[in-house]
Amino acid sequence: MSEENDKKDFENIKELGVTNITKIDERIQVLPIIGQIEGHLMLPPQTKTTKYEHFIPQLIAIETNPSIEGVLIILNTVGGDVEAGLAIAEMITSLSKPTVSLVIGGGHSIGVPLATSANYSFISPTATMIVHPIRMNGLVIGVPQTFEYFNKMQERIIEFIIRTSRIKRETLKELMLQTDELLNDMGTILIGKQAVEYGLIDDIGGISEALKKLEELISNKKNSTKKP
Repeated sequence: MSEENDKKDFENIKELGVTNITKIDERIQVLPIIGQIEGHLMLPPQTKTTKYEHFIPQLIAIETNPSIEGVLIILNTVGGDVEAGLAIAEMITSLSKPTVSLVIGGGHSIGVPLATSANYSFISPTATMIVHPIRMNGLVIGVPQTFEYFNKMQERIIEFIIRTSRIKRETLKELMLQTDELLNDMGTILIGKQAVEYGLIDDIGGISEALKKLEELISNKKNSTKKP
């Protein structure tokens, strides 16, 4: 049994950086989204990643585990695979357990919908969020269908963000298309309070505020499910 536990700890250290899936207690699950979101293609081994195929089983385990009452999502990501990131965001939104997100370093690119996917979101005062259009990498075929594909992908992201935050569609598109903030690129950098003022994030805060809000959401859910 000890050998089996040692093997499990080794695998968790190798893949997750911890000896077990990080928990504050039995009721609250912590999910870190760090580095780049890795999807269908493997990134170089020296790149810090959140792996799509590792994250989804964790979300399913959370949903089916009756002892877990809430989820705290910690984000410090530069973005990454758009399809994988959006899929993870949709799964977080579909959880029946209360969720709170906290952006501590950065929530850039596809990290924006990942941050807004929780029931309530926080950002630390010095953390940043970069909102920009989808970038085209690699070979691009110059036909109308290519433009239409990227346009539809962009629309999916916009629809998700406005569905899961308080930002207006017009404001979000305006932030995405700004040309005077990012070098050789389009988009906007929002620092802490700015993300809240635009309605992208719910509140400024840190670990204590995020945990307090999560406990509040857990308590509210328990009270709403009690029979009269």
